[in-house]
Amino acid sequence: MSFTHLDGAGHARMVDVTEKQPTVRAATAAALVRCAPAVVAALRDGAVPKGDVLAVARIAGIQAAKRTPELLPLAHVIGVHGASVDLSITDDGVEITATVRTADRTGVEMEALTAASVAALTIVDMVKGMDKATAIENVRLIAKTGGKSGDWVRES
Repeated sequence: MSFTHLDGAGHARMVDVTEKQPTVRAATAAALVRCAPAVVAALRDGAVPKGDVLAVARIAGIQAAKRTPELLPLAHVIGVHGASVDLSITDDGVEITATVRTADRTGVEMEALTAASVAALTIVDMVKGMDKATAIENVRLIAKTGGKSGDWVRES
């Protein structure tokens, strides 16, 4: 068996995508930040002491998508041509959906997962003074399009 991220001697390497042609690709990831009812109420009322939690989390997620190769050692530096982070307050917390698009040689699954994760971390950071038990749950890839492996959608 051969591994794409190991060379012949078993050392880590970045996969060479030089010969691949750029194609349009997208990926969507999601996460849940589970919060206490008092935090949910404060989020809905815009009464979290640290400020506009959702706005800060949205920007943090977009910024994170663009910085993924700085965090993941074998991720390629690619053009992030579009990124959105949608946040929805639910009865038990905040649902996050991050979508990243590119026209490049490799996919943006890791960028979407990083965006959702960092948006979730930002929410925790902003509400931790109100609820130490706030938790990030169910970070997952929802769908991807484009590239050699084609389209994929998570089954419910």
